[in-house]
Amino acid sequence: MSAQPVHGGTADQPRVFRTIGGISNALRGSRRARFFAELLEAHQGPELDGVLNAWWGRAMLDTDPDRDRIRAAAEAGNLPITSMDDVFRRRRERGLR
Repeated sequence: MSAQPVHGGTADQPRVFRTIGGISNALRGSRRARFFAELLEAHQGPELDGVLNAWWGRAMLDTDPDRDRIRAAAEAGNLPITSMDDVFRRRRERGLR
């Protein structure tokens, strides 16, 4: 099983590069300043890796083309939901555990 990007990006050309520059360019508004504040406080190694990983995820959300539509649906209470039973059923149907 492999994960495929839903909106843009490929393994060769991701929507957001997992670099300091890629992440900072993708973040919206004051989130960029918070990213740099955490980045400057992090020690090289696992702590710095953790900051980059966390903020890369946020940058991916900030660049999602459906972000505003999904947020509006969530705030309006119209966001489609799926139960874990449905998730497990679909996985079984696909032969996954």
